[in-house]
Amino acid sequence: MQERKTTLQQLDYTLLFLLFVLMCISLLAIYSGTTEQYTADRMFYVKRQIVWFGIGTILMLAAMSIDYEFFKNFSIPLYALGMVLLLLVHFFGIEHNGAQRWIGIEDGFRFQPSEFVKIFVIITLAHLLYQITKTPREKSFKSDAIVIGKILAVGLPPFALILVQPDLGTALVIGAIIFSMILMSGVTYRMIGLLSSLVILAITFLVWLHNNYFSLFTKIIKDHQLSRIYAWLDPSANIGGEGYQLYHAIQGIGAGKLYGSGLAQGAKSQSGIIPELHTDFIFTVIGEEFGFVGATVLIVVYFLLLYRLVIIAFSCNNTFGTYLVAGTIGLILFQVFQNIAMTIGLMPITGLALPFISYGGSALLTNMIAIGIVLNVNIRTKHYMFGEED
Repeated sequence: MQERKTTLQQLDYTLLFLLFVLMCISLLAIYSGTTEQYTADRMFYVKRQIVWFGIGTILMLAAMSIDYEFFKNFSIPLYALGMVLLLLVHFFGIEHNGAQRWIGIEDGFRFQPSEFVKIFVIITLAHLLYQITKTPREKSFKSDAIVIGKILAVGLPPFALILVQPDLGTALVIGAIIFSMILMSGVTYRMIGLLSSLVILAITFLVWLHNNYFSLFTKIIKDHQLSRIYAWLDPSANIGGEGYQLYHAIQGIGAGKLYGSGLAQGAKSQSGIIPELHTDFIFTVIGEEFGFVGATVLIVVYFLLLYRLVIIAFSCNNTFGTYLVAGTIGLILFQVFQNIAMTIGLMPITGLALPFISYGGSALLTNMIAIGIVLNVNIRTKHYMFGEED
């Protein structure tokens, strides 16, 4: 017997509350991170972020209002649209800071198609896995290889086009989405172990190229990417170059100690010496001005949000919905890990925003749409008093 609930009853209010908490933290951090190096008006980016949150909320509601089953019908057109946009960026995109990632008007409105391609890849891979798993298959190395081959055939083209922009951070997010879908595809752990071994071998090969055939290595890894790796390995030795931002970020977070220095009171944050403080390096503001306690609160909020996504994924009785949520988990989890890890020196700098916290349009809208899809899945999950229907 099915329990009948209204849409409002089906909404995950815990997830919405956690999202609201992240929005509040974002506005506080952006206010504090807006120093005179950007603008004399501290509220400048705060006001714009509120507008972005408003637009994002509208898009979230739109993504939530359409039955997610309809996404199946548009998965191929959306994927094709994403590939066309990436090709337009490749040939006609706007270049900024050595990267060609945007479409639009120079010094005017522009957007980053690769952000929305994340959503298109999630929908397309979810539909692909739904088609693969709706009929039982014999578990074997060959069948697992076929499944992974299909996933990679969909995921690798956008990964490659984004990587050559160059935008390593977003490409790695696409890689995280692909990996999360492989985990959900039902392939054996032996196959996952084999794939992990291949990734490790590829990294080992790159290190060998660097040490023995450097000219060939530089054709794969760009100079600015290599500089970031050097800076990551030893920020203090590269403080005059790529290590400048990371060195001062680590110093600022360390100065925060247990409770932080207080809102807009951070010595490093308020000095204006750390670039991109209100965007990619916003965790520095939180770590320095709210200390270990504030940083822990933020991480706990992220943990609870991801936990709610896992609950929604496993409670969904439609595999397509489960795959949509799984892709969103991979999307958000990797961005949170990479941004915080790069800020404290655990990972190289890639320029990824901190989800729902960093100032920015395209990335924020993408994450809001993803949450809208998750809420969509949740409100259309059927609950039964005595188990599922046969």
